[in-house]
Amino acid sequence: MVRKKAQEQHNDLEDAFIREIDEELKNEKIKKLWDKYGLFIILFVVVAVFSAVSFETFQAWKDKRNQEMSDSFAYALNLQNQGRFAESQEVLTSIKNSNRGIYTNIAQMQIVNLLIELKQFDKAISELEQIVADEAFNPQMRDVARLKLASYKLNTASAEEINALLAPLTDKQNVWNNTAKELLAMRALRDNDPAQALNIYKDISGNSKTTDTLQSRVQDMINVLSQQ
Repeated sequence: MVRKKAQEQHNDLEDAFIREIDEELKNEKIKKLWDKYGLFIILFVVVAVFSAVSFETFQAWKDKRNQEMSDSFAYALNLQNQGRFAESQEVLTSIKNSNRGIYTNIAQMQIVNLLIELKQFDKAISELEQIVADEAFNPQMRDVARLKLASYKLNTASAEEINALLAPLTDKQNVWNNTAKELLAMRALRDNDPAQALNIYKDISGNSKTTDTLQSRVQDMINVLSQQ
């Protein structure tokens, strides 16, 4: 009985000794790992924290900049509504030159509107030509610029130029599809080609997405041209 108890105590001491050895080995492995990778771990943590802080700082700065651009644009519109066109254009030009993405694009489109209001059509056309040529410009606004430019050049530009301007918009998936085709029909009438105009008007009429207002106007043109 005493021998058995002594054996159990021996086993307990042996287990404790083995656990202690294991612990020391673990600690030694950890120490070696730390000696080898500790600096990298610290750097990783620092970079991760810095990145998080930098992102938050950048996001806050970006939100502030966007608010500033929005406020500046609203201010420019207010000046334009007051008839202070030179001041409005100065603010819009500043936004345009700021390289602030969508705000830059919106400002340039508004400059066009301002120039048209001042009846400075040559300058407005020049701005529109810059927008249409800029492939980095917002595509939706660029489409609107194409329509504006085609409408202002309708009486002077060649058929080839008008067709080239409006061609990207005549795809049935494009929201300006019917408007572009109506301008092409008007160009055909300008060039004394009623047959082509009639075909274009019929194409618009057959489009299921044609609005009731446009359908009525197109049908009137079809009726008139069909009698010729």
